Amino acid sequence: MATRFIFLSFCLLFSSTLTISNAKIFPTFPSSRITPEKLSSLISNSKDSQGLYKTKYHTQILDHFNYNPQSYQTFQQRYLINDTHWGGSKNNAPIFVYTGNEGDIEWFAQNTGFMYDVAPKFKALLVFIEHRYYGKSIPYGGYKEIAYKNASTTGYLSSTQALADYASLIIDLKKNLTATDSPVVVFGGSYGGMLAAWFRLKYPHVAIGALASSAPILNFDNIVSPYSFSNIITQDFRSVSENCYKVIKGSWKQIEETAKKPGGLEKLQKAFRICKSEKNLAIESWLSTAFVYTAMTDYPTPSNFLNPLPAFPVKEMCKAIDDPKTGNDVFAKLYGAASVYYNYSGTAKCFDLNGDSDPHGLSEWGWQACTEMIMLTGGDNKDSIFEESEEDYDARARYCKEAYGVDPRPNWITTEFGGHVDILNS
Repeated sequence: MATRFIFLSFCLLFSSTLTISNAKIFPTFPSSRITPEKLSSLISNSKDSQGLYKTKYHTQILDHFNYNPQSYQTFQQRYLINDTHWGGSKNNAPIFVYTGNEGDIEWFAQNTGFMYDVAPKFKALLVFIEHRYYGKSIPYGGYKEIAYKNASTTGYLSSTQALADYASLIIDLKKNLTATDSPVVVFGGSYGGMLAAWFRLKYPHVAIGALASSAPILNFDNIVSPYSFSNIITQDFRSVSENCYKVIKGSWKQIEETAKKPGGLEKLQKAFRICKSEKNLAIESWLSTAFVYTAMTDYPTPSNFLNPLPAFPVKEMCKAIDDPKTGNDVFAKLYGAASVYYNYSGTAKCFDLNGDSDPHGLSEWGWQACTEMIMLTGGDNKDSIFEESEEDYDARARYCKEAYGVDPRPNWITTEFGGHVDILNS
């Protein structure tokens, strides 16, 4: 089982590793997925002429918890619906709801195969709700430049507001479908899984159950070790090949030493087929991202969730590293491994380390990771596949203040949803 257990803590903030000074913010991703072949089959066999789902919108209130005039502003929240197998309200057939993550809801709907698998058996209606401030569910008239302008407008982006959105939408949807007696089960992966679990806690009258996959709800307030995330990645690679693990673990120092030498940057650029010459090649960050995301999507079948990948991509990476044809050339081994993640299709001629593409609309996770989603799992112990380091909360806090003008609230999630249990001695 790969690092899917930690959707967030989620890896290094998005398409590339995001470093806050020395502190890492990890994002979130769902664990189940539909392979490209299966997705095509579902679309072609669907009775819905629009394909896998129909797109709808719900008029949502901006602020569920205050009564200031601005709280009553509304925005259009997108949700996707598939009624192909629904048994109907007359039969009290269930409604399965995906609690959307930090990105475009279509991305998650196309990569959450489990719900489609079980819908026929339970005759369930499928609903995928987009998280506020992501995709097309943007407050302030849909204008991102306003919604993301500053802390005053982005301040309505939080897990509690999102959960209230889901409750409001589900209740309204059931009313419109005359399905008030249809039971609701919520599903989610990663951050969406956390939301599913918390939804069941906060809104038990709306949902009878929740399935939370890869949901790191214990990654707060020092409940688990700050080394937990990198330890799982290390285990993924080490369980495949001890040599693979040792090559990666020993490579960081070699990369640093090479970069310091005359002509070292040019050597690294050539070895890793970097498109442009840069004063500071972020090779370590680029490689770390490949190892982290590959471990997170180490599925037993080919997938195309983050990038096109083969089945068991960690094994494929280690196969490239263990390839005797590369001899003792560590950089050639690492290039072969990185190519599994960045160039499995074989179409890339070179790599752009500074690309800032965000095809899935994940950018606002930075705000959440700087406010309430303080999952301190950025440490690496001496056995880690990465260089030994400590989680640096102070560095993150400084970054958050500079970037967003806010101070993190590291204890809020456990205060709101629970975490540590204090047992008083009698």
